[in-house]
Amino acid sequence: MTSSADHHGGHFTLGRRRFLGFVLAAPTLVAAARLGIGEAEAAVPSNPQASEAYDLNDALTDAARPTANLITVQVNPDGSASFALPRAEVGQGITTAAAMLIAEEMDLPVDKVHVSLADARPELMFNQLTGGSNTMNAMYTPIRVAASIAKGRLLQAAAAELDDVSGTLTAREGLITSTTGAVLSYGDLAEKAAAQQDSTVETQLKPESEFRIVGKPQRRVDALAAVTGKKQFTTDLAVPDAKPTMLCRPPTINGSPGAVRNTAEVLEMPGVTDVVPISSGVAVRAETFGQCIDAVNALRVDWEPGPVEGQSDDSVLAELKAATPPMAVPEVPGAKSVDAEFAFAFVNGSALDTNAAVADVRPDRAEIWSSMKVPIVAKQEIARSLGLPQEAVRVHVTEGGGSFGRKLFHDAAAEAAEASQKMGKPVKLMWHRVDDCRQGRVHPMSFSRIRANFNDDGVLSFEQHHASVRTDFSHGLGEAVSQSVSRAPAGGVGLSESIFELTQNSPYNFGATKQLLTETHQSPEENQPRGTFNTSSVRNVYSPNVRCAQELVVDQLAEQFGEDPYEFRREHVKNDKLRTVLDKAAEVGEWGKSLPEGVAQGIAVHTEYKHATACLVEIDCRPETVNRPIRDGVTGPRVTRGVFVTIPGQVVVNPLGMEAMIQGGFLDGMAQALTASVHLVDGHVLEGSWDNFFYARQWNVPFDFQAVILPPDPQDQVAGAGEVGVAASFAAVACAYARATGEVPTTFPINHNGPLAFEPKPFVPPLPPSPTDGLRYTY
Repeated sequence: MTSSADHHGGHFTLGRRRFLGFVLAAPTLVAAARLGIGEAEAAVPSNPQASEAYDLNDALTDAARPTANLITVQVNPDGSASFALPRAEVGQGITTAAAMLIAEEMDLPVDKVHVSLADARPELMFNQLTGGSNTMNAMYTPIRVAASIAKGRLLQAAAAELDDVSGTLTAREGLITSTTGAVLSYGDLAEKAAAQQDSTVETQLKPESEFRIVGKPQRRVDALAAVTGKKQFTTDLAVPDAKPTMLCRPPTINGSPGAVRNTAEVLEMPGVTDVVPISSGVAVRAETFGQCIDAVNALRVDWEPGPVEGQSDDSVLAELKAATPPMAVPEVPGAKSVDAEFAFAFVNGSALDTNAAVADVRPDRAEIWSSMKVPIVAKQEIARSLGLPQEAVRVHVTEGGGSFGRKLFHDAAAEAAEASQKMGKPVKLMWHRVDDCRQGRVHPMSFSRIRANFNDDGVLSFEQHHASVRTDFSHGLGEAVSQSVSRAPAGGVGLSESIFELTQNSPYNFGATKQLLTETHQSPEENQPRGTFNTSSVRNVYSPNVRCAQELVVDQLAEQFGEDPYEFRREHVKNDKLRTVLDKAAEVGEWGKSLPEGVAQGIAVHTEYKHATACLVEIDCRPETVNRPIRDGVTGPRVTRGVFVTIPGQVVVNPLGMEAMIQGGFLDGMAQALTASVHLVDGHVLEGSWDNFFYARQWNVPFDFQAVILPPDPQDQVAGAGEVGVAASFAAVACAYARATGEVPTTFPINHNGPLAFEPKPFVPPLPPSPTDGLRYTY
């Protein structure tokens, strides 16, 4: 162990429990962390893949580390603690986890810790980016250090007040007690512990063996507000004179507005105050959103075509296949091979929370409110577009109801700012659900080609070429990775390839292993600055598709060797962690039990984000199940049971939160395997609502689901769980389907090429009419 005062290569190295920090000059106690950048520490296994030595989490944490000392914990006069979290809470529970860490180190009740979301702070650089399941990995130690320093200062102030020695005082539940029985509250000491000038201090973190809060199930701190409707999302904000605003959008992806033929007529409609063209459409401001919808549908706009006009699923897939290079590993004399190809459709990346922003732009300043995961980039780009200095633009991060990568992009905020500036009035801009389905962000379509060579001695090589429509990393995550990627084995390749290398690996010993990413639709035309397809690093980025393709081939290899799929995996996984989760999934899920014809089990493993995971599912593909009638819904095969097992890194801050994230990830993977996709036809996305996009519904989810969180590995790093449940679940469902039907699926979701299960909404006018019959659907 080294103390934080030790140096390495000119930087402070991180000790296990001793750290330096700061006490900042303030009216009440404010404490901050200090962390240095050490060299990337990872044992390099023989013949490794890049992400086994240094992964995306490592890159993001390294990028955040230089500004870790700029986060602060403040003690208030009422004895509570406040913390402005420089990350976005979008339903994953990080405000709860942060409150638990502070409460643990400070010996406070969790309900006495108030966690808000920090405004955009450019000085934080890459330390205000939410993505890659990285929040707990990057913030675990800095939050604890700041909280520990605050507690230490309170103890010192109490010792002076009580004329005692701080080492003899005890802190519990926000109270400090002396050996004589005298008691002072944190509130009594908040001002006395405050500093007159900044100073450097040393602190020692609480041993994890003494944790009373961290590691115990904790209900969400915002749960009551959420279920009682008191939680404030963007559209709930009451910003003076910010009236409802919506956009009339083009019928094809990323088209642009030309002439507006009836502006004066629309301005005469009830409630309408403004109609102005902006870069992505025509903005309408009115007294109500219903009036906005009516006005949007009344507009007559000449639209310029988008960059993918005329393209459909088949044409994009053909480009992906053409872009996939031939296999590089030569045929081995006397060896056999399994060759396979898989196609994955575009998938909607929208969250349940409506994409929205509030903007109040004045000639000399601007104020923006929106749920954003990269607010620093939003602040920079909005300031540039408005022609204002950055310091004149204030960006507030609001809580969001979901993200799936969608809120890495600040398009709603940019549109609201542009509309407000052109109108000269505050706006509350909201995307209609149709807007998000047809012009929002999607998980890219992709194509995977695999060849596995084998002989009687075993699998000799495993080669996977994965072609994908370009994933848009322009939101800032790419810059964070670029800042750190020189440390990684993937250094020297392009951004997308770096992220692919930092996240993808084969968990099996399959001889010479090669994985390659190729992207299409990369460069927009000069007259199309908005790009081609609106893609995003939707939950788990490349992993769900890559792992699904791999695991289906693993099942085929097991068949070639005449082995049970579970036993074959057990023989070939690379490490004991993967073998442990695989065994546990097989045990809990009763692998190999007798099942009716048409019902089968599937099993898969995955390692990423400091987790080793395995998933087992049972699926019912019998005709009476597949064809069961559901009003206005898609049924198909039914996953009846799911077991998901993980060994997370170092410590689980909130087991209840991790279990919830695993459940959500499982449903995401299951839906992408069976029903969830969008259809591209002639430059249009046909889906126009959640009714059309068949994400998992209640009639699809398993009757029995178990999330098994095995004891963490104390030698590993802290692991987040926002994305960890998707990839293995997707793969396990696909493998189970293949075993139940006797046919290996090659297109996902499996129903994508079937008859369209809905009547597409019209593209002109762009929105369904304002609802008038809502009471008919209430209970």
